[in-house]
Amino acid sequence: MYSKNFKRIEKKYLLTEEEKKEILKRISPYIEKDKYHETTIGNIYFDTEHDDLIIRSIEKPLFKEKIRVRCYGTPTLEDEVFLELKSKYRGVVGKRRVKLTLEELYDFIDNDKYDKNNQIMKEIAYHYKHYQVYPKIYVAYDRKSYKGIEEDGLRITFDSHLRSRRVDLKLESGDYGDEYFETPKYIMEIKTLGSLPLWFTKILTELKIYPKSFSKYGNIYKKESGVKC
Repeated sequence: MYSKNFKRIEKKYLLTEEEKKEILKRISPYIEKDKYHETTIGNIYFDTEHDDLIIRSIEKPLFKEKIRVRCYGTPTLEDEVFLELKSKYRGVVGKRRVKLTLEELYDFIDNDKYDKNNQIMKEIAYHYKHYQVYPKIYVAYDRKSYKGIEEDGLRITFDSHLRSRRVDLKLESGDYGDEYFETPKYIMEIKTLGSLPLWFTKILTELKIYPKSFSKYGNIYKKESGVKC
């Protein structure tokens, strides 16, 4: 079973169509399309009966974590998905991730069956039971990905058409859902192993574009709950 553990710094920016185009124009000499440049990403987030994980996340504690499963496109039971335990401490994001088939995922959820020899899977299973979570929401978006030409570890993504649903929480059911934004918006995310390159910092400063705390699941939850974002 494939598994992965990594840490990095992630910064998010909320952009208009015009801002996104201008940023892409200015950073184009420094970036290139990622291997999987254009994808639709589907996620199912797990939470408690009373949404304790997302409520805690919204309160912005020093440490927080969430459990989700992610797919690219619409999978079949034989296709692979990523089950993740994602944490954040003082701005540094950590992920404990395993890759398994969708059928194996359901076997884990429904029957507590998983590879007991995989350390990361054991940790995810522990947290899954500790929090007593289950599938609570489906969240999808369309992503375009880029990477730095010279900067190892630099990745820039633009997510659009953020949408979600609270019913039919099956990844194989497709990426339909209710749109979050009333007007087109892009969530730009910059992921680095360290600080931003100077050329990127200069471009963002010139355009007066600043980081914004934006959790997809968190903002959807706040909108549904009538909480001011």
